[in-house]
Amino acid sequence: MTEAILLVGGKGTRLRPLTVHTPKPMVPAAGVPFLTHQLARARAAGVEHIVLATSYLAEVFEPYFGDGSALGLHLEYVTEEEPLGTGGAIRNVASRLHSGPDDPVLIFNGDILTGLDIRALVDTHASTGADISLHLTKVTDPRAYGLVPTDDTGRVLAFLEKPQTPEEIVTDQINAGAYVFRRSVIDTIPAGRPVSVERETFPDLLSAGAHLQGMVDSTYWLDLGTPAAFVRGSADLVLGRAPSPAVPGRCGDRLVLPTATVAADAKLSGGTVVGEGAFVAEGARVFGSTILPGAVIEPGAVITDSLIGTRARVGERSVLTGTVIGDGAVIGADNELREGARIWCDARIPAGAVRFSSDQ
Repeated sequence: MTEAILLVGGKGTRLRPLTVHTPKPMVPAAGVPFLTHQLARARAAGVEHIVLATSYLAEVFEPYFGDGSALGLHLEYVTEEEPLGTGGAIRNVASRLHSGPDDPVLIFNGDILTGLDIRALVDTHASTGADISLHLTKVTDPRAYGLVPTDDTGRVLAFLEKPQTPEEIVTDQINAGAYVFRRSVIDTIPAGRPVSVERETFPDLLSAGAHLQGMVDSTYWLDLGTPAAFVRGSADLVLGRAPSPAVPGRCGDRLVLPTATVAADAKLSGGTVVGEGAFVAEGARVFGSTILPGAVIEPGAVITDSLIGTRARVGERSVLTGTVIGDGAVIGADNELREGARIWCDARIPAGAVRFSSDQ
């Protein structure tokens, strides 16, 4: 296997305001755009040619990654004029592939952080003679996911919608968002219209008697679709819990990029990242959080499990927990923001304007 398709066209609406100016795969995780980790892991598994299926803010990708040579890859970019869904996006880039009809093509989503053994998935595809092989993972609570039951040999039996009752939970295996397609199968996807592989392509192929193989790999898997998950994924990369050859530094409790400035008595822990040109002032405490490039954390601020956008500012003694601050926003001194708060890009919150507890 030398080819892959990477689906990076989504709008990332669940991640707003982080994705107002930046497509989701380009939001920094552990100091580099998240997409960098995926590209590096694919290259480490032997992939040489990757076609990026872009749509939302498509113009951002190529200026950053170019032809991919810096990563040892050959990258191409195909932009959808109108969103085509996962299946439609795959079909839309098919003409850029060089593989023969029976060759394997790796396909993965641009918002999944995973420790998947890519070579093992390709080997499973080859050894079973499957038309499509799917990475499956086991989750404790599968109610939020589509279920994928398999037989004793790993062959997929069905694709079940999100279960509504306990009786409908027939397996804890879910579709983990990485696939190997037989090249010729891609050409069977209808062209020029939106298609979902999860809701249309896979069930239709199964009904037609195609061989869909599942491989369970539960080493590490996280859907980075929400701000809380994205912050946790970045921290896990820094801590070494999630594997990536693209982390720009040694794994540990913190990652401070070269041009960032951190005061000597500031405390950083829990996989915190301080991006290029960012500043963390004296007495600040930052745990498990991402400080994006150019952001400023003023003296005495306490930030936990949060993401501070590019060029944003958090005022003195403000306390943020589970919060997302958009690019360029300013949080005045002595504010208190808790779980789920999202401050939009360039917003201004005056000093002492928001609290969840007494000001005493």
